[in-house]
Amino acid sequence: MIFGKKNQLVGLDIGSRSIKVADVVEAKKGWHLKKFGAIELSPGAVEDGMIKDPQVLAETIRELFHLYNIRQNNVAISIGGYSVIVKNITIQSMPEDQLYESLNFEAEQYIPFDINDVNLDFHVIGESEHNPNQMNVMLVAAKKDMIDDYISLMDLAGLNLCIIDIDAFALQNIYSLNYPQSKESIALIDIGASKTSLNILREGTSQFLRDVSLGCNQINQKIASLANCSLAEAEALKFSASPERISSDDLKEIVSSVVSDWCNEIRRALDFFYSTNPEDQIKQIMLSGGGSNIKEFRDLLAAQASAEVELINPFEGFEIKGDQLDSGYLQQIAPQAAICMGLAIRRVDDK
Repeated sequence: MIFGKKNQLVGLDIGSRSIKVADVVEAKKGWHLKKFGAIELSPGAVEDGMIKDPQVLAETIRELFHLYNIRQNNVAISIGGYSVIVKNITIQSMPEDQLYESLNFEAEQYIPFDINDVNLDFHVIGESEHNPNQMNVMLVAAKKDMIDDYISLMDLAGLNLCIIDIDAFALQNIYSLNYPQSKESIALIDIGASKTSLNILREGTSQFLRDVSLGCNQINQKIASLANCSLAEAEALKFSASPERISSDDLKEIVSSVVSDWCNEIRRALDFFYSTNPEDQIKQIMLSGGGSNIKEFRDLLAAQASAEVELINPFEGFEIKGDQLDSGYLQQIAPQAAICMGLAIRRVDDK
């Protein structure tokens, strides 16, 4: 039995380099992948999560839905970056309806923006381990102008926006669906084009989140500078077996320099987590995003973090049902598909 489509959403992951879409369905025996696809995005249409060219972006989204014959128009998207703040806080225990009323007051001391400029939401994690009169709450704040831009974009693309998620939570959802829950802390790290997200989980609950402005665009920018070419040309040079405008040694040096910066930043974030959670030791890191495909990065991160590093496969627990789905393509794109798949498993009536 397949559940009704009224509650179903299409996952739409809008990055700064590409847009991905996933259409999945839940049946009694598990999840089925019906459609998955991606399309390249014009440079500059999205920068650091901010929409710069809504007309081009909306047109690209419509083209993507047409290419993969996706007729469902209820969508879930996600946001991230410096316009989004996620904090785990401990406050006096109170009913959820009372927390809604006092949310602005509680949040003001934790949010580095004017409280009137953000949309707020929260999730009650549970009673504080140290004080039964207090509770742990996950607080989420996103700038209103960013939210409004994405709402307008979906209208422009002719889609019905049902859920705006957070990148790190979408990744967490698909990880939790596909992998057994561990009592040990696990780090989920997504290396995108312009942003890296770190989410540390303990027993399925997020303990620490951090976004940093590092990503694959750094490699392209250094190639473009050295080869005196455009960013689009730099992207092609990066994957060329024998690049003409830059030597193989120079290309290798650029990649090594950038991934070293990534590892140093991740190591600093982990050290900060350990400073407040000295009893925790992360033994496993799950990677996603385009940067995760760089073997040198995976090897260096494993050595610096003293952890096992593995690529996430968001299709792991899905039966592949679509006639147009190519297993080789899905295997290749799997690490970049994680956030999109995490959005696709959301439902209209989710909180």
